[in-house]
Amino acid sequence: MAVNNPGAEPWRAHYAHPRPWDMAFPALSLPDFFARSAADHGDKPLVDFLGRRFSYSELYSEAQAFAAGLQALGVVKGDRIGLYLPNVPIYVSAYYGAMIAGATVVNFSPLYTAQELEAQVADSGTRILVTIDSSALLPTALKVLAGSALERLVVCPLAAMLSWSKGLALRLVGRKSLSRIPAQPDVIRWGELLSHDPPHPVTLDPDEDLALLQYTGGTTGTPKGAMLTHQNLSANARQVAAIDPQAGAHDMIMGVLPLFHVFANVCVLNRTVANGGCIAMLPRFDAGQALKTLVRVQATAMPGVPTMYQALLDHPDLGKTDFSSLRVCISGGAPLPGPLKARFEAATGARLVEGYGLTETSGVVSTNPYEGEDRVGTIGQPLPATRVRLLDKEDPARDAPDGEPGELAIQGPQVMRGYWRRPEAALAAFAERPNGRWLRTGDVAAIDAEGYVRIVDRIKDMIAVGGFKVFPSQVEAVIEEHPAVKEVLVIGMPDPYLGEVPRAYVTLNEGSPETGTQLADWLNSRVGKHERVDSVVVRESLPKTMIGKLDRKALRAEVAQQA
Repeated sequence: MAVNNPGAEPWRAHYAHPRPWDMAFPALSLPDFFARSAADHGDKPLVDFLGRRFSYSELYSEAQAFAAGLQALGVVKGDRIGLYLPNVPIYVSAYYGAMIAGATVVNFSPLYTAQELEAQVADSGTRILVTIDSSALLPTALKVLAGSALERLVVCPLAAMLSWSKGLALRLVGRKSLSRIPAQPDVIRWGELLSHDPPHPVTLDPDEDLALLQYTGGTTGTPKGAMLTHQNLSANARQVAAIDPQAGAHDMIMGVLPLFHVFANVCVLNRTVANGGCIAMLPRFDAGQALKTLVRVQATAMPGVPTMYQALLDHPDLGKTDFSSLRVCISGGAPLPGPLKARFEAATGARLVEGYGLTETSGVVSTNPYEGEDRVGTIGQPLPATRVRLLDKEDPARDAPDGEPGELAIQGPQVMRGYWRRPEAALAAFAERPNGRWLRTGDVAAIDAEGYVRIVDRIKDMIAVGGFKVFPSQVEAVIEEHPAVKEVLVIGMPDPYLGEVPRAYVTLNEGSPETGTQLADWLNSRVGKHERVDSVVVRESLPKTMIGKLDRKALRAEVAQQA
């Protein structure tokens, strides 16, 4: 990255991360990134999946075979391949394999309803979707296949990724958790797609070609596809690796964060590949299973969100768990409460550091140092080659007045190219300066003299639910479909476990007998798990602006005053 005005930030003299701030990250595609690690660490395990281990060379070969299989189906450079997967080994093969074929990966959350999945398949132009035969996923994927422009579904049996004994047990005992893979031309089994022929080479420009479309949200609540290049993702993985004082040492990462989320994509998958480490992969987070796995594999690190750390502390097996191997945990996705940090560190002996990032920054912008001073309540210092500045909250064309908080803006090799098919939104997301463009985060922050950043407020309306972002307007759009509902506003409410939860406030059409409880039940059956409201409050009226627009800001202030 070209550094503008070197030395302009006086905090660089106090840089606490182990590598120099101005280190370089040469352009590197993710296929080359993976190939290098596979060549260096071929026989080492890359994934431990419930006790079965997959080596670098094994998963790299499978990625190559998947890439060749896609090309045999006519996939060409720039096509979109969707991953509708929990944390399973084929995520690694499909993720890198699609990119080896020249395609752009699109991550889809397993929490999506069929309607949400279909909308993003259409928006992204996804041609092929990869999933597993889970009864929680395959029926939804088949609905989308039937009702959208999606061309094919690639399905991998979950049992094929387990050890022989666990696979047999799943087939015999866990049949209700599996869904039959239908025999139809547009549904292909994973093993049948893999090709024995090598893939055709594809020339990639790491700085320009898209590796990933990662859906996010904005102030309007409309999901947008952040366009992340190969260099965005490979640079961010190398940046995260660079802040680890023990990079290159034995590296066993707990893979409990969902890989479809950008936080896990960089801090669990790509960062581990960069270090030649191993991922102890769990299909979903369960506190008891995570504690057992941590001990079994002697995990050294665990990226997570605050709710995960709280769940581990609350589990009855905490006291008998050996945490001696655990070195550091990175917390992101939501603010880390100081008391939670203190309790976790006291219980485990591991360092729990808070970091910060956005989908638009490929994952990570800043963290507290792994060693040395850790300033509680801050998101730490910027990663190497990452610059931060504060913009005026009312006018992003100007910097914030000296000594005052402002909108945090980011510049660095990890910053996205823009939003997929939304040039106006992309234009609004950046502020132009003589030394380049800066990504506007929508978060209000303060930066101290030593470069530690503290988030003090939010501009955006998004609700952070256990690390997931919920868009109020999407939840509002669902409940508005109920015939009894006249008006609705959804806001985030503090929650000791999840950080925030959505709550809906509604007015009803005249004569409607529905109660808040009935409406909440109706709504929660129609939205994703992370979008479910804790309650629906029926009111006589909702606050409005002078021009009659529903006023979410005023409602938040009113509810806070009543609390």
